[in-house]
Amino acid sequence: MTTKTIFLALLAAIMFSSCSSSTIKKTTPEIATQENQLINKNDAASIGQKIWMNEGAGKEKNLTFWDKDQNFASLGIGHFIWYPAGIKQADDEQFPQFLEFLQQQQVELPNWLQNTPDCPWNSHEDFYKNINSRKMRSLRKLLKDTIPFQVQFIIKRLKQALPKMMAVLPTRQQRTYVRQQFERVAQTPMGIYAIIDYVNFKGDGTSEKERYQGEGWGLLQVLENMSGNSDNAIAEFVLAADYVLKRRIKNAPKDESHWLVGWRNRLKTYTY
Repeated sequence: MTTKTIFLALLAAIMFSSCSSSTIKKTTPEIATQENQLINKNDAASIGQKIWMNEGAGKEKNLTFWDKDQNFASLGIGHFIWYPAGIKQADDEQFPQFLEFLQQQQVELPNWLQNTPDCPWNSHEDFYKNINSRKMRSLRKLLKDTIPFQVQFIIKRLKQALPKMMAVLPTRQQRTYVRQQFERVAQTPMGIYAIIDYVNFKGDGTSEKERYQGEGWGLLQVLENMSGNSDNAIAEFVLAADYVLKRRIKNAPKDESHWLVGWRNRLKTYTY
């Protein structure tokens, strides 16, 4: 499947979801099946390997992670959030949605995951105490074996990103400009990967919670800051991303400068 074909399928799905409703509705099994046809398994596996290298150095152990400063597990190449029972949920919980998506695609889950809505480990300490348990090993195997499906699930979330961005932009001129930049990037050889990875990496930019001094760093802000006047859209995307990430560091309440080298190394993967 060519990049142009992937782009046209993705854009058609995005346009449909943008026009059909102003709200994000739960995806039905039928729509999930259609989404699984947007890119073939080989393309999804290739994109997934790149994201896995970015997120976890391609190491299986990094597919199951719990940051010591957070109250949830982060799983897979998309760092899908999974909360223990009784924990206040400040962020969108994606892992149960991903399990539902796998079941819609007739992927067989380990028995213990088939009826487990909550993360069975209740803290960072408990998680790593059980890091080599039977359940944890089976979870890592599932995540390793379903990387192409994780990419499809991320694409499903990406399909929601453009309508969300359109909804928060106040003027038609701004909406037109952002859509044009999205289309320019998506039609480049590495564009689909870049957009998927950046949303996975820094979000879509629509959340008011993801702001320092009123300025965000997600996909929306990158598209807004593209120059829009060159023949190399992906190079513009990388420059704009570098700008908004440096602006984040400048605006941050705490020093985040130590992240910049890693962020820039990730952006470089969009160009080759």
